Amino acid sequence: MRILIVEDERKISSYLKRGLEEQGYAVDAAFTGREALDWAASAPYDLIILDILLPELDGISVCRELRKRGMRMPVLMLTARDGIDDRVAGLDAGADDYLVKPFALKELLARLRALTRRAADAPKSAVFSVADLTMDTSSHCVKRGGRVIELTSKEYAILECLLHATGRVLTRTLIAEHVWNYEVFNQSNVVDVYIRNLRRKIDDAFPVKLIHTIRGAGYRLSVEGDNETL
Repeated sequence: MRILIVEDERKISSYLKRGLEEQGYAVDAAFTGREALDWAASAPYDLIILDILLPELDGISVCRELRKRGMRMPVLMLTARDGIDDRVAGLDAGADDYLVKPFALKELLARLRALTRRAADAPKSAVFSVADLTMDTSSHCVKRGGRVIELTSKEYAILECLLHATGRVLTRTLIAEHVWNYEVFNQSNVVDVYIRNLRRKIDDAFPVKLIHTIRGAGYRLSVEGDNETL
């Protein structure tokens, strides 16, 4: 399960990240509202822990924008204020639950478990598509032109990352951090190797190429063909 923590207080963020990783969660951290939107757009998250008071864009605005973009993952709002107006504003913006600081880690974990159970019971669209490429995230079935494409778990994770950010350029570092959860990407060519494998399976047999290399920047999944293939 992958979680995004959005908290500008570094000590709190580090404490939460460490505690969640000890429980087996894959965790990324953002420190501003705009960073949160960038991270959320570039990889699939199962849940977001979102502080209200953030630089650049507050948590209420971030949550509202996530919902506006059609992102339905559960959002647990953190607030330093226990006022009813703050709680109502967060829930009205699309948050699923709230937690008042300071809080115990075991209470946070209990809230996450409850939100996860609730999300699992909720109906959701599980199919993503670009052109004739489809991915059913409930069955992990990938097809191109109606033909089933067999992918390894890492190839699937990279393709899912690209599909969630269709039309946007993702850097190698960003892909690696989301798929392998690296703290610091070591600049090896592991992403390039997996992209080559994906191209062989997804693009080679089809006239329209979907995986594009943007030289000096990264990779993009799109129908447009203004790519520079390395």
